[in-house]
Amino acid sequence: MLDRSVQYIRGIGPKKSSVLLDEAGIDTVEDLLYYAPRRYLDRSSFSEIRNCFVNETVTVGGTIKSVRVLGARRRFLEVIIDDGTDTLAGVFFAGIPYFQRIFVPGETVLFSGRIEFFRKKQMVHPEYDFIDEDSQIQSIHTGRVVPLYPSTEKLKANGFDSRGFRRIIRFAIDNYLASVEDPLPEDFRSRLRLMPLHDALFSLHFPDTMEMAENARRRLSFNELFFLQYYISMSRQKLRDAAGTQQRIADTDMLSSFIANLPFRLTADQAKAIDEIAHDMRNPFPMNRLLQGDVGSGKTVVAMAASLFACGRGQQTAVMAPTEILARQHYESFTAFMPSAIKILLLTGGTSQSERKAVHEAVAGGEAQVLIGTHALIQNDVDFNNLGLIVIDEQHRFGVNQRAQLRIKGDNPDLLIMTATPIPRSLSLTLYGDLDVSSIREKPSTRIPVRTMAFPESRLPGVYRSIEKYISEGRQVYYVLPLVEESQKIDLKSAVETHRLLSTDTFPHRRVELLHGKMSFAEKDDIMTRFKNGGIDILVSTTVIEVGIDVPNATVMVIAHAERFGLSQLHQLRGRVGRGAHQSFCVLVHPDSVAPEGLRRIEAITATDDGFAIAEEDLKLRGSGELIGLKQHGHFSGFEFADLAKDLDLITLARDEAVKIASRDAGALQTNERMNVDGRYAEMFNRMRTKRILSILS
Repeated sequence: MLDRSVQYIRGIGPKKSSVLLDEAGIDTVEDLLYYAPRRYLDRSSFSEIRNCFVNETVTVGGTIKSVRVLGARRRFLEVIIDDGTDTLAGVFFAGIPYFQRIFVPGETVLFSGRIEFFRKKQMVHPEYDFIDEDSQIQSIHTGRVVPLYPSTEKLKANGFDSRGFRRIIRFAIDNYLASVEDPLPEDFRSRLRLMPLHDALFSLHFPDTMEMAENARRRLSFNELFFLQYYISMSRQKLRDAAGTQQRIADTDMLSSFIANLPFRLTADQAKAIDEIAHDMRNPFPMNRLLQGDVGSGKTVVAMAASLFACGRGQQTAVMAPTEILARQHYESFTAFMPSAIKILLLTGGTSQSERKAVHEAVAGGEAQVLIGTHALIQNDVDFNNLGLIVIDEQHRFGVNQRAQLRIKGDNPDLLIMTATPIPRSLSLTLYGDLDVSSIREKPSTRIPVRTMAFPESRLPGVYRSIEKYISEGRQVYYVLPLVEESQKIDLKSAVETHRLLSTDTFPHRRVELLHGKMSFAEKDDIMTRFKNGGIDILVSTTVIEVGIDVPNATVMVIAHAERFGLSQLHQLRGRVGRGAHQSFCVLVHPDSVAPEGLRRIEAITATDDGFAIAEEDLKLRGSGELIGLKQHGHFSGFEFADLAKDLDLITLARDEAVKIASRDAGALQTNERMNVDGRYAEMFNRMRTKRILSILS
């Protein structure tokens, strides 16, 4: 019954059901039961209008008294509501025809927003939700915690605002909830103190308290996390079983000699990471390891060690970087530190046809042991003789398919994924649960911590004086902005305009250049070469310099409109300085008036230079959905209920339980035994609704 089309729900029909599918992904009754509210309003926390004051953010409810279009030069819609204690105006400048249709005098509406005062109390473009005080289903909308559902203008136009969703979901619960089969056995639920599924689905939509709503979300979150961890565990086991049992032996003399002859001592974290990688590469099954390290922690030397281990097995290594600048920098580092007997080649989009042909032949013939490049490595005409190790740098810049295209060029090669953006533990357990993790937290002792400070734009003259001072001492400066060209929609200084001002007005006697992503590789390469060689004093740039550029003499990083950058991005940009023998500085410039969320990011970045702590704070501030990003970058944000910013305990619990069950199931399947008692878990996953995760994993 749960797979029945929603068109058969009272009040929907074929036409409206197609809107639900297109706009909300709701196709079946089950989809409707699992349609999660975006948030809840606790009626007990509503404010009376008479007790609302300017700049307070509140929720009020009242009866619509009038709806009228006002304004001569700039028209707006004014919706007056009355709650019996006072009146308040909801003001809408955009979408006036639409709002004229939906706001009807006599209706009861909720407004949420910030109180302002212009002749009367008002909210500008408040969030709104309709309440049907006089209907027979009054108890659904009032006297309790009220769920507010995700909705679009098209959904609302078809009657599917929050009020409409509450009506059809109530019908679905009354008529179909009994058909839901709980995938978790009662003793399992009891041991983990999880709410029964029927109770969770009912409380998701009609909770008596906010605590009940949260308990329902956690139960449904556990379903998602438990299934994902089971899937990951079974996939890992399947990969290992298919690989056989013969250990892979390598000649490690070259690796030992490499480490002994380095011009610096490895940190304890680097040495541990190399040991973990060597252990993995001796196993009979392919390595799947994530190497995460803060900016400047020394991940590249670990990748070199892994490459030498592969060379010791007579195998080749492919190192893939997201940009030509970073690929070239890796090439320079590898050739500078690796033994001269190792042939290292570079392949990028900028490689000439004649060079490309020679590289292809050397790689296919086995003459080249290490190939470093960009997406060019995954082209069909690149054939490896014996690919044994893949190193992917800044993994979030590559999609799953791109990694797979490179992996099929070898026979189950080892995989080492590197990131300079430390990953919060909750994310590493879910998004990267199929990977073993090595962390480099300790920075080389030779690195001087970067001093970070923030200034409002009114103090820019002082910042410019400091820039002049450090340039006169022979240092160089990055000046980073978020845009390339002037935008009429966002009031930000563009890199182009800033370059003009700095080069002609502020520092006319200094060498100021511009770098941005729209330039050709040849242009970017020329500018970066001159900057590295000291031929440029100030490099005005967009975030193209976020990753991979290493100029030890650049000691000042100025970030304009710092409030517009993400916390991890600010940390990555800061990592471009502090790479030489001189004290470095990161200067965050922001408007004199900054929104609270922007100010919190600026305060967080100035408080610490620990990338792992910053990653956790970034997750709290931005939430898991925004932080994870788009699935074409290799991530998925397909959780309907799990909140990776606050569910670490639930993730750990789900992982522990799933790993135990997966190991039992894998063992039973391996010996072709009937799973008997544990067989119920195999059936459990057939009943567990994780449609969104399944679609992404497939």
